[in-house]
Amino acid sequence: MPRPLKYGLIGCGMMGREHIQNIALLDDARVAAVYDPVEALAASAAELAGGARVAASIDDLLAEEALDAVVLVSPNDCHADQLRQVTALPVAVLCEKPLYIDPADADELATLAARHPAPIWVAMEYRYMPPIAAFLAQAQEATGGIRMLTIREHRFPFLPKIGNWNRFNARSGGTLVEKCCHFFDLMRLALGSDPVRVMASGSADVNHLDERYDGAAPDIWDNAYVIVDFASGQRAMLELCMFAEGARFQEEITATGPNGRIEAQVPGPGRFWPKDLGPAPTPLLTISPRNPRGPYTAEIPVDPHLLEAGDHNGSTFYQHQRFAAAVRGEGPVEVSVTDGSWAVRIGQAAQTSALTGQSVTF
Repeated sequence: MPRPLKYGLIGCGMMGREHIQNIALLDDARVAAVYDPVEALAASAAELAGGARVAASIDDLLAEEALDAVVLVSPNDCHADQLRQVTALPVAVLCEKPLYIDPADADELATLAARHPAPIWVAMEYRYMPPIAAFLAQAQEATGGIRMLTIREHRFPFLPKIGNWNRFNARSGGTLVEKCCHFFDLMRLALGSDPVRVMASGSADVNHLDERYDGAAPDIWDNAYVIVDFASGQRAMLELCMFAEGARFQEEITATGPNGRIEAQVPGPGRFWPKDLGPAPTPLLTISPRNPRGPYTAEIPVDPHLLEAGDHNGSTFYQHQRFAAAVRGEGPVEVSVTDGSWAVRIGQAAQTSALTGQSVTF
């Protein structure tokens, strides 16, 4: 039996802890070293990982003997520079989204990925949520070929982060990059095509309006509509609202074609569900054929152990299973740097469109 893969982890906040908990569920991987500039976070994460070494710096983490992979879970504006640093070694990398926030980094990261001898995987957890995976697997047959795709996320506001980095566009990349690159990735994946035009409207209307950090007001948005036209002639739409945490389902994804419609409904994190309402909702998948008429709905339950290991409906575990296979050379890189870059480009185009009132073409 091969030895367990040794991971280093950079960034020990909430999402870093989720990665640690899901790596621990794998049979063939362990987190051996962690780094975070906040020492208390690093120490807590090392304990969660079962006694990982607390590295004094990224270079110190990279000095870990026989390191196989590094997981980047740092703030968004750190990703590009840390990718450059980490890929100085021939280690595999799982980089949290977004891949970058400065468009000037796109070409260099593409070149870096092409030359790097080990996998570079961009973390797009939503692909691996069981209800969304079921949706993707059945969408073409259920619709007869997708013509329209709608993604609606009605959720809670941005959570507090260390240094409040997610309150500002300069560090987060903006809401339509930080939060919504997942959905633009799903659009490309489901439609099998690249975008040609983006139109959007968005603003900050409810959340964070009275917050101030060192005298500065947050400039992230809390709602938007985005329409994306694809080279294939298909079209997709995103509806985002981040002051709708009272909704039963957080994401609702619908695809429609000549033969019918398919819809996935995904609840938010179970820890936010009101306990007095009973168990958190179970994800649903509904197929509605045109002929014969009559929708039918199936529950897509998620393993309770996976729900306990994070806020993303088990997807982080399934993503790590596939990433570990890629590290061992037993599977492909399923979310490439190209995929990660397109997700950022669409989000940035949407923000430009919303600010200028003009569509953006590729």
